[in-house]
Amino acid sequence: MTASQGDGAGGGVPARGLSRLIVARRFEVPAVIGGFLLFFLLFTSYFMLRPVRETFGIAGGIDNLQWLFTGTFVATLLVVPLYGWVASRTPRRRLLPILYSVSAVVMAGFAISLAFDPQNIWVARAFYIWLSVFNLFVISVAWSLMADLFERDQAHRLFGQMAAGASLGGLAGPILSGILVGPLGASGLLFLSTGILLLTLLCVRYLIGWRDRVGPKADEGREPPAPDRIGGSIWAGLTLILRSPYLLLIAGFVLLLTTASTFLYFEQARIVEATFPDRTRQTQVFASIDAAVQSITIMIQIFFTGRLAKRLGVTALLVAVPVTMMFGFGLLAFAATFPVLVAAMMVRRVGEYALVRPGREMLFAGVDIETKYKAKNAIDTVVYRGGDAVAGWLYTGIVALLSAGAVAIAGAIVAALWGAVGLAIGRRHDCKPESRTAAM
Repeated sequence: MTASQGDGAGGGVPARGLSRLIVARRFEVPAVIGGFLLFFLLFTSYFMLRPVRETFGIAGGIDNLQWLFTGTFVATLLVVPLYGWVASRTPRRRLLPILYSVSAVVMAGFAISLAFDPQNIWVARAFYIWLSVFNLFVISVAWSLMADLFERDQAHRLFGQMAAGASLGGLAGPILSGILVGPLGASGLLFLSTGILLLTLLCVRYLIGWRDRVGPKADEGREPPAPDRIGGSIWAGLTLILRSPYLLLIAGFVLLLTTASTFLYFEQARIVEATFPDRTRQTQVFASIDAAVQSITIMIQIFFTGRLAKRLGVTALLVAVPVTMMFGFGLLAFAATFPVLVAAMMVRRVGEYALVRPGREMLFAGVDIETKYKAKNAIDTVVYRGGDAVAGWLYTGIVALLSAGAVAIAGAIVAALWGAVGLAIGRRHDCKPESRTAAM
């Protein structure tokens, strides 16, 4: 890169100092800031609403949670093919603004409905399902846009700094929710979240403009761009899973993960409802848990995840949380109290975000492009939400036939199976990397 290129967009003393700090070229600094703000705003908008969603789940009756999980699964089956159809016909640069604008309109509609009738259970249930499906797409589309705007070398250098905005937004969102739910109410939080989501479109417009301005600089040595439209159906992904023992193991791992998580989620709803009957207080409790989880997750991601994977391999990332959860469920079987629940929930969620999820992403390193996009998407959507629905009804059956205490014992058994499958996949990945492609 010539000196004139280095002094392009983003030149000047502040940009020069920041470029050294974040390992970016000076003309890339504005894009890093724009990407950071995009993910910060996006995650702040979503995580503001998570505590509201959990409160609405309780408001609809904890005995009906399995129906909400089933409704989410059905909605996923309906929306995923529709999204695939739209994505295959829309350039990625237009896909994100369209998706986010439609989502903002829907959020504003929920906010207006709740402002006029804040106790409407059916609006609360519809919002719960919508937000559970909404989060499957908005983050994925944002990263697709980033992949479209940046070349491979830039992605390796810059995406980590941009992703830090997501971590910060995941922390800011629940903090704002806990502080503002009292004075603004649920409808006010939805209006605020809608405004924050729309602000991301300014970041998108800026990033696209930056790319168009500096294209000749960044395109030197750039690999051929990926197809402008995303093709492939969810059914193609499911077919790939059924044909591959390796992918079937990953799908089984995800199903056991969702089962253990759903058991704990239902216990959370039951214990929080009994401990905090007030809706506003419930939202504040959920917001506090989310903020604590995000804070600890950021620290582990920065200082431990990469080192643990490098020294002990992916196996350690996949097995550590299931083993810990065995003991967590065992403790809940003897003392199903709110402090014990909070400890178990934080271990599970921090472990999933900081260890299990990165480990799952590493399992797809080295596989072919079709598997990486089609099969992975099917696992992350249909398999994941399907596991939620099945586990919800399994929880209901155990409580009806036995007792709530029996759920903790069943959860410990599921966690043990989860860990065993994680051990099998991890060893296969760490010891025989060539088997990953052979298994496809």
